[in-house]
Amino acid sequence: MDYHLLHIVTLLTVIAFGGEIRKTTEACNSDDLQGLIGFKNGIPTDTSGRLAKWIGQNCCEWEGIVCENAYRVIQINLPGLISTDTDFYQTQMVGQLSPSITLLTSLEILDLGGLVGLSGTIPQTLGLQLTKLKKLYLYGNNLTGSIPESIGELQNLQELALHENKLSGPIPSSIGQMQALEKLDLSSNLLSGCIPSSLTNLTAISVLYMNTNYLEGTIPFPSRYGEMPSLAFLRLHDNYLSGTVPLNFGYLVSLQRVSLSNNKLEGPLPSSLGNLLSLSELYLSFNFLSGQIPKSIGQLSQLIMLNISNNLIEGPLPQEMSSLQNLQTLDLSFNPLNLTAIPEWLPNLSSLSMIYFAGCGIEGRIPDFLKTIHSSIQELDLSGNLLSGSIPSWIGSLTQLYLLNLSSNSLDSLIPDSISNLHDLGVLDLHSNRLTGSITGAFGIGQGNFGGSLTYIDLSDNNFSRGVEEIGVGGQFNIQFLNLSHNLLKGTLPSSLGRLSYIQSLDLSYNDLASNLPEVLANLSSLEKLKLQKNHFIGNIPNGFLNLRNLKELNLSDNFLEGEIPDGKPLIDFPGSSYSGNKGLCGKPLSPCKTMISIKL
Repeated sequence: MDYHLLHIVTLLTVIAFGGEIRKTTEACNSDDLQGLIGFKNGIPTDTSGRLAKWIGQNCCEWEGIVCENAYRVIQINLPGLISTDTDFYQTQMVGQLSPSITLLTSLEILDLGGLVGLSGTIPQTLGLQLTKLKKLYLYGNNLTGSIPESIGELQNLQELALHENKLSGPIPSSIGQMQALEKLDLSSNLLSGCIPSSLTNLTAISVLYMNTNYLEGTIPFPSRYGEMPSLAFLRLHDNYLSGTVPLNFGYLVSLQRVSLSNNKLEGPLPSSLGNLLSLSELYLSFNFLSGQIPKSIGQLSQLIMLNISNNLIEGPLPQEMSSLQNLQTLDLSFNPLNLTAIPEWLPNLSSLSMIYFAGCGIEGRIPDFLKTIHSSIQELDLSGNLLSGSIPSWIGSLTQLYLLNLSSNSLDSLIPDSISNLHDLGVLDLHSNRLTGSITGAFGIGQGNFGGSLTYIDLSDNNFSRGVEEIGVGGQFNIQFLNLSHNLLKGTLPSSLGRLSYIQSLDLSYNDLASNLPEVLANLSSLEKLKLQKNHFIGNIPNGFLNLRNLKELNLSDNFLEGEIPDGKPLIDFPGSSYSGNKGLCGKPLSPCKTMISIKL
């Protein structure tokens, strides 16, 4: 080969592969190196062990670091949640976020999300120095202070995630300058002040989360058609926002999920909501919204979830709601709807599975047409109404039912035997009615049909008189909450009660139970609340009660218990009122027990 040609080939080879040769022999950019070392020095504890591997001058080879041309760092990927081929695990970096991070002026991705031990403030000059940033994840840390006004200079930023910190102060209006911004999450902070009207300039925004802060004032968008045309997911719940839902809200035509719950919004719902043809979920609960539901809501053919509970909405409900064939959850609870009756078009909603009509002024019997609903009802809440008569036997045909709440009505029947057919029932709440007979039906005693599904039972404030001896017989071993208080129950507590090994709250107060306190209660190690007052229990408090280490509330007052209260925690930590009204009890926290002294003559 010609010498000159060989020289040229060699030179081209060096040029072509020079980057690879330099990668293992040369240091990265000095500013980047200084910035990363400063960051590392601010983190004395790193449970992931990643920073311990940051050794030497070539930061481009460090774990979590990505470089590009001229050895400039373009990515820092150090999330708190690390995934492997088989698992996820949470790590911590305990320390302060160093402002030296702003020396890495070529950064495009900065991901420190979920590092729960990371504290400090967001550097005030971040927006002026890291102008190439496209993604900034600082969520789930312990950051304090304000969001810097300079953040608006990040003209290339597409995703900004600062949620789950302790950031305070106002949201800077400069955020409206970030024309490339697609996702903005400032939720779960301590932010205050008004939502800046400049947000209407964010033409690319599709995800906007500002929920769970202290924001006030009105919702400032949209002001006209065409603003925020890509906004699909909006969360503003759990704030102090006031005023009305904007009349132009329907201009946000790309909206799919909206949550404005738990604010101070008032006035009527705008009819323009009917323009949100892509809307699948709408949460408006716990506000002061008034007027009637607009007929235009029937145009929302994609709607799956509608929650307008705890407002001031009035009836009647528009017939047009019967067009919502994809609706799965309908919650209109606690509005002055004064429905008198459940709408007869309800069974026409072929996808409906969650029905919440609590406190809606419904009168009379539970209507039979509910059993004709084509879908499988999973949750039915008709509590707080004026229902009377019996619990219908057809309730047992709703075999997919998980939650049944008929509490705070005037129902006056027995519990129908058919309820034992509800194999998936997890929550049964029938409190504050006039129900009679045995509680046995509530447990499906004998068949064990509930298996491990039933976890919550409240039959309090009724007229039940029998069945307490059957508690724990069968398969109800996953019950966590059981309230049978304020009934007419007689008999003795069974030893089978000890099978409720997961129970956390047990309330049998205000009945006519008369027996010794069974030793098996000491086996209920998960018990946090035990209320047995106003019964006729006799005998001693078992020493085994000292094993109830999780017990936070105890009331054994107004019984016929006697003897010394077992000396030790948690029993001695409860106030005297927990034991008062038992004339034979003594010892801490009551008066000391009297000792008998024999005298030899």
